[in-house]
Amino acid sequence: MVVRFAARLVPALLILGLAADATAAEEPSGAEPTLDGRPVVIVLSMDGVRHDQIDREGLPAFERMIREGLRAERLRPVFPAVTFPNHVALATGAPVDRHGIVANEFHDRKRGDFRYANDASWIEAEPLWVAAERQGVTSASFFWVGSETDWQGVGARYRKSPFDSEIGEDVKVDQILAWLDLPAAERPGLVMSWWHGADSAGHRAGPDAERTTEQLRSQDRELARLLAGLDERHAWVRTTLIVVSDHGMVSVADPIDPWAALDEAGIEARLFATGGLANVYLDDAADLERAVATLGALEDVTAYTAETLPERLRYRHPARIGDVVILTKPPRFFLESWTARAAMYRAAWLAGLEPGRHGYDPDGQPDLHGIFLALGRGVAPGTRIGTVSALDVAPTVATLLGIDPPRDAEGSPLAAIAPPR
Repeated sequence: MVVRFAARLVPALLILGLAADATAAEEPSGAEPTLDGRPVVIVLSMDGVRHDQIDREGLPAFERMIREGLRAERLRPVFPAVTFPNHVALATGAPVDRHGIVANEFHDRKRGDFRYANDASWIEAEPLWVAAERQGVTSASFFWVGSETDWQGVGARYRKSPFDSEIGEDVKVDQILAWLDLPAAERPGLVMSWWHGADSAGHRAGPDAERTTEQLRSQDRELARLLAGLDERHAWVRTTLIVVSDHGMVSVADPIDPWAALDEAGIEARLFATGGLANVYLDDAADLERAVATLGALEDVTAYTAETLPERLRYRHPARIGDVVILTKPPRFFLESWTARAAMYRAAWLAGLEPGRHGYDPDGQPDLHGIFLALGRGVAPGTRIGTVSALDVAPTVATLLGIDPPRDAEGSPLAAIAPPR
């Protein structure tokens, strides 16, 4: 009736234009959208959620995403399966030897020590939010690794800093929805946010503990709030929500102490350890051969130099990996020192708990693999796919936004997720 009335008042050409706009919007009948026609992609990373943990009872928001959207069998992290290298890989589409964040803590032979830094100048590959801003898509980040500062002069228009682990997901949901409520000219098309996931409980109690499930349920409640907020805004026709995790988690026992072995051999070195990986930086390069032999003689340990590291790991960064890189497999793990952390694990064992760790080679270790879910625009309900690489996430998001992927990305867009024509 309104259109017929308008036809009597305006030229036919205008009517054709209105019809074309209505077709492009693809809104369901009766919807009252608050978003304009430009696509929005929200990427949430839930730290340390193993691929199968979302199948536990009492997780209705995850259940909805699985039922109404896409679920990958697993998300394979890059080596090593730890937080900082994988968040940067998810954002750049590049492996560690290209993006340069080789661990949560490491030593750069020119710059010095890196310890959980959120300074983007350490990242050597273009992040997704920079690629978006460079191509005219406004971006927003709430605690994604490396997003707090500009990268080569470009950064997310909206960003939260400094990082504060005490800030809960309720605050993040409120902020994401507030960003989506901005006027069209100011609204971000890309939103990325780090969530606590199951990581802290998994470390302290083990990945299969009830405490870990309870932490995941608290995450599910906030995810449900976000889904409800998108429902209320009739946002799904333009919005894709992608939920990933940076790595999984394994139960560990029987620690390995590389410090003691080096000390007994009289080898001076600095060591940065995380789970199944340790980078060893020698004080004297002449000790290299002896250090490899000493550490390689430890039970369940393989010792490499930069030249002998398997190429498939994509870990041969020229300035940041150790003179010696040592690896082990679960349930063994490297102690960072015989101090507070070691005491924590001993106490957990005495209490009958199995603490969790990660940081291993993910090949052949499915429990180190994470989750990949998608819902909304470009996603067919009930879609199931196999294992997804962390390197494919950034190119997939770029495709949904209609932009080129980050310049250094090596992954490919997922064929199962495609924006409607």
